[in-house]
Amino acid sequence: MLKRFRLEEPESVKDASDFLARHGESARVYAGGTELLLVMKEGLIQYERLINIKNIAGLDEVKLDDGLIHLGALATHCKLASSTLLQERLPAFVQMEKNVANIRVREVGTLGGNLSFAEPHADPGTVLMVLGAKLVAGKSSSSREIPVEKFFVDAYETCLEADEILTGIRVPLLPSHSAVAYLKFGYLERPSVGVALFLAVDGGGKSISDARIAVGCVGPAPKRIEEAESLLKGKGFNEASRLISKAGEIAGDASQAISDLHGSQDYKEHIVQVLLKRAFHQAYGQCQSGGKGQGGLHG
Repeated sequence: MLKRFRLEEPESVKDASDFLARHGESARVYAGGTELLLVMKEGLIQYERLINIKNIAGLDEVKLDDGLIHLGALATHCKLASSTLLQERLPAFVQMEKNVANIRVREVGTLGGNLSFAEPHADPGTVLMVLGAKLVAGKSSSSREIPVEKFFVDAYETCLEADEILTGIRVPLLPSHSAVAYLKFGYLERPSVGVALFLAVDGGGKSISDARIAVGCVGPAPKRIEEAESLLKGKGFNEASRLISKAGEIAGDASQAISDLHGSQDYKEHIVQVLLKRAFHQAYGQCQSGGKGQGGLHG
């Protein structure tokens, strides 16, 4: 049963931030509400006030500006999945958004809400990590950019300050001869393992000039695996193909996988290895064609 609460409806980031500063831990930002209302109905948490930010203008925009793709925090998963701009520029992100949860959640749930709630078994943070995205947090007097790697602190915990609101996400355009692949596996409603890979090759396609690897859904928060990335950078395709299994082992070991209903720690680490190898071959093929990689795997 959902207990009574007061709904505040500010029309600016400043007003929303002021509400949060005034009411402290008794208040929580409300956007899509797909996660928040569920746990409130279950009685796991309770707030006296919800700060509904859906009336704040401009926070749902998706646009290209000054070499960056700007994703408004209030953009729903459905809006992101159907964006022509994202289909052209970030097809892997679109593919991921098309497979977030279910159609009911995608129609209402927002990207900013997903990231701010920091549910461990969520897709977007892992993909944004390899895209080199930065999150924009605002409050009454200022705003700041936060690299995705520093945004997630633990399960259901972010680095947002008590009076800060996530207002948007800035994603740099992908260079030519680069690709992103995101593969996930799960047999319950939420994914058990998610692996994202950004890959870039030199002009002739002979060697890997850059690689970024992130693993999510296996532990408390998505995690960038730089040690695994270093194995691939500067390597030719044949050598990188031989090393991708080792990179997968490193990524699995470093992922902070936790045994739970979604699988044991060893099982999740093994799936990380499998998905990373598949993502590598998928992304490399896209790089060779000069395109931008995309993909998703579901169990």
